[in-house]
Amino acid sequence: MDLVLAPAVVGDADDLLAFESANRAWFEHWVVPRDPSYYSIDMVRASLAIAQRERDLDLSHQYLLKSGGEIIGRVNLTGVQRVAFNKASLGYRIGQNHAGRGVASRAVALLLDEAFGKLDFWRMEANSRPENAASVRVLERNGFRAYGRATRSMQHQGAWYDQILFERHRDAA
Repeated sequence: MDLVLAPAVVGDADDLLAFESANRAWFEHWVVPRDPSYYSIDMVRASLAIAQRERDLDLSHQYLLKSGGEIIGRVNLTGVQRVAFNKASLGYRIGQNHAGRGVASRAVALLLDEAFGKLDFWRMEANSRPENAASVRVLERNGFRAYGRATRSMQHQGAWYDQILFERHRDAA
Protein backbone atom coordinates (compact mmCIF):
# COMPACT_ATOMS: atom_id res chain seq x y z
CA MET A 1 0.00 0.00 0.00
CA ASP A 2 1.36 3.38 -1.07
CA LEU A 3 1.03 5.91 1.78
CA VAL A 4 1.32 9.67 1.43
CA LEU A 5 1.45 12.14 4.31
CA ALA A 6 -0.04 15.50 3.24
CA PRO A 7 -0.61 18.66 5.28
CA ALA A 8 -4.30 19.06 6.14
CA VAL A 9 -5.79 21.87 4.02
CA VAL A 10 -9.27 23.34 3.59
CA GLY A 11 -9.55 21.71 0.16
CA ASP A 12 -9.72 18.32 1.90
CA ALA A 13 -12.88 19.22 3.87
CA ASP A 14 -15.38 17.05 1.99
CA ASP A 15 -13.16 13.97 2.06
CA LEU A 16 -12.19 14.55 5.69
CA LEU A 17 -15.81 14.88 6.79
CA ALA A 18 -16.61 11.60 5.02
CA PHE A 19 -13.62 9.88 6.70
CA GLU A 20 -14.40 11.21 10.18
CA SER A 21 -18.11 10.37 9.86
CA ALA A 22 -17.46 6.83 8.60
CA ASN A 23 -15.04 6.14 11.47
CA ARG A 24 -16.77 8.08 14.24
CA ALA A 25 -17.86 5.11 16.37
CA TRP A 26 -14.47 3.41 15.92
CA PHE A 27 -12.56 6.48 17.11
CA GLU A 28 -14.96 7.22 19.96
CA HIS A 29 -14.29 3.78 21.40
CA TRP A 30 -10.73 4.93 22.27
CA VAL A 31 -10.75 8.71 22.51
CA VAL A 32 -13.01 11.42 23.87
CA PRO A 33 -15.70 12.09 21.25
CA ARG A 34 -15.66 15.23 19.19
CA ASP A 35 -18.52 17.62 19.80
CA PRO A 36 -21.43 16.59 17.53
CA SER A 37 -21.26 20.02 15.85
CA TYR A 38 -17.89 18.99 14.34
CA TYR A 39 -19.67 16.69 11.87
CA SER A 40 -20.74 19.40 9.44
CA ILE A 41 -18.91 20.66 6.39
CA ASP A 42 -18.68 24.20 7.80
CA MET A 43 -17.06 23.02 11.03
CA VAL A 44 -14.60 20.74 9.22
CA ARG A 45 -13.63 23.60 6.90
CA ALA A 46 -13.16 25.88 9.92
CA SER A 47 -11.01 23.28 11.72
CA LEU A 48 -8.85 22.86 8.62
CA ALA A 49 -8.44 26.63 8.29
CA ILE A 50 -7.29 26.72 11.92
CA ALA A 51 -4.90 23.84 11.22
CA GLN A 52 -3.37 25.77 8.31
CA ARG A 53 -2.91 28.90 10.47
CA GLU A 54 -1.40 26.89 13.32
CA ARG A 55 1.03 25.22 10.90
CA ASP A 56 2.06 28.65 9.57
CA LEU A 57 2.67 29.80 13.17
CA ASP A 58 4.46 26.54 14.09
CA LEU A 59 1.90 25.78 16.83
CA SER A 60 0.80 22.41 15.46
CA HIS A 61 1.25 20.35 12.32
CA GLN A 62 -1.71 18.26 11.13
CA TYR A 63 -1.43 15.75 8.32
CA LEU A 64 -3.76 13.49 6.41
CA LEU A 65 -2.64 9.99 5.56
CA LYS A 66 -3.74 9.06 2.06
CA SER A 67 -3.60 5.94 -0.06
CA GLY A 68 -4.63 6.18 -3.68
CA GLY A 69 -5.89 9.70 -2.99
CA GLU A 70 -8.27 8.46 -0.25
CA ILE A 71 -7.93 9.67 3.35
CA ILE A 72 -7.29 6.62 5.54
CA GLY A 73 -5.91 8.34 8.63
CA ARG A 74 -4.67 11.44 10.39
CA VAL A 75 -1.36 12.11 12.12
CA ASN A 76 -0.76 15.26 14.13
CA LEU A 77 1.90 17.09 16.05
CA THR A 78 0.35 19.34 18.68
CA GLY A 79 1.55 21.28 21.70
CA VAL A 80 4.66 22.52 19.92
CA GLN A 81 7.23 23.96 22.33
CA ARG A 82 10.33 25.28 20.58
CA VAL A 83 12.23 27.31 23.20
CA ALA A 84 14.47 25.01 25.30
CA PHE A 85 12.38 21.87 24.59
CA ASN A 86 11.92 21.74 20.79
CA LYS A 87 9.21 19.08 21.12
CA ALA A 88 5.66 18.23 20.13
CA SER A 89 3.03 15.65 21.03
CA LEU A 90 2.22 12.97 18.48
CA GLY A 91 -1.32 11.77 17.88
CA TYR A 92 -2.82 9.57 15.20
CA ARG A 93 -5.99 7.85 14.12
CA ILE A 94 -6.33 5.26 11.38
CA GLY A 95 -9.65 4.33 9.81
CA GLN A 96 -11.19 1.07 10.99
CA ASN A 97 -10.89 -0.58 7.55
CA HIS A 98 -7.11 -0.12 7.68
CA ALA A 99 -6.48 -1.09 11.30
CA GLY A 100 -4.30 -4.09 12.08
CA ARG A 101 -2.33 -3.92 8.82
CA GLY A 102 0.73 -1.96 9.94
CA VAL A 103 -0.64 1.28 8.48
CA ALA A 104 -0.41 3.16 11.79
CA SER A 105 3.22 2.08 12.28
CA ARG A 106 4.12 3.29 8.79
CA ALA A 107 2.19 6.54 9.26
CA VAL A 108 4.03 7.30 12.50
CA ALA A 109 7.35 6.49 10.82
CA LEU A 110 6.54 8.94 8.01
CA LEU A 111 5.62 11.62 10.51
CA LEU A 112 8.79 11.06 12.53
CA ASP A 113 10.84 11.52 9.36
CA GLU A 114 9.08 14.86 8.84
CA ALA A 115 9.30 15.86 12.52
CA PHE A 116 12.98 15.07 12.99
CA GLY A 117 13.90 16.17 9.46
CA LYS A 118 12.17 19.16 7.88
CA LEU A 119 10.54 20.36 11.13
CA ASP A 120 13.77 19.87 13.11
CA PHE A 121 12.24 18.70 16.41
CA TRP A 122 14.47 17.11 19.08
CA ARG A 123 11.82 15.17 20.96
CA MET A 124 8.38 13.68 20.43
CA GLU A 125 5.92 12.75 23.15
CA ALA A 126 2.89 10.48 22.89
CA ASN A 127 0.51 8.65 25.17
CA SER A 128 -1.74 5.64 25.00
CA ARG A 129 -4.20 3.89 27.22
CA PRO A 130 -2.69 0.58 28.40
CA GLU A 131 -5.78 -1.23 27.10
CA ASN A 132 -4.96 -0.08 23.58
CA ALA A 133 -2.25 -2.67 22.98
CA ALA A 134 -2.15 -1.95 19.25
CA SER A 135 -1.35 1.73 19.85
CA VAL A 136 1.33 0.83 22.40
CA ARG A 137 2.93 -1.49 19.80
CA VAL A 138 2.86 1.25 17.15
CA LEU A 139 4.77 3.59 19.43
CA GLU A 140 7.28 0.94 20.53
CA ARG A 141 7.92 -0.13 16.91
CA ASN A 142 8.79 3.47 16.15
CA GLY A 143 11.36 3.78 18.92
CA PHE A 144 9.21 5.36 21.61
CA ARG A 145 10.00 4.38 25.18
CA ALA A 146 7.61 4.55 28.11
CA TYR A 147 8.78 6.97 30.78
CA GLY A 148 5.78 7.17 33.07
CA ARG A 149 2.14 6.58 33.75
CA ALA A 150 -0.58 9.14 34.37
CA THR A 151 -3.13 7.47 36.63
CA ARG A 152 -6.82 8.26 36.36
CA SER A 153 -5.89 10.97 33.89
CA MET A 154 -8.69 10.52 31.39
CA GLN A 155 -12.40 10.08 31.85
CA HIS A 156 -14.12 8.39 28.93
CA GLN A 157 -17.64 6.98 28.72
CA GLY A 158 -18.06 7.34 32.49
CA ALA A 159 -14.88 5.48 33.45
CA TRP A 160 -11.42 6.64 34.50
CA TYR A 161 -8.39 5.48 32.51
CA ASP A 162 -4.64 5.63 32.96
CA GLN A 163 -2.29 6.66 30.19
CA ILE A 164 1.22 5.43 29.47
CA LEU A 165 3.53 8.35 28.65
CA PHE A 166 6.04 7.81 25.83
CA GLU A 167 8.95 9.77 24.39
CA ARG A 168 11.24 9.50 21.41
CA HIS A 169 14.37 11.55 20.81
CA ARG A 170 15.68 12.46 17.35
CA ASP A 171 19.00 10.77 18.05
CA ALA A 172 17.40 7.54 19.37
CA ALA A 173 18.47 4.43 17.52
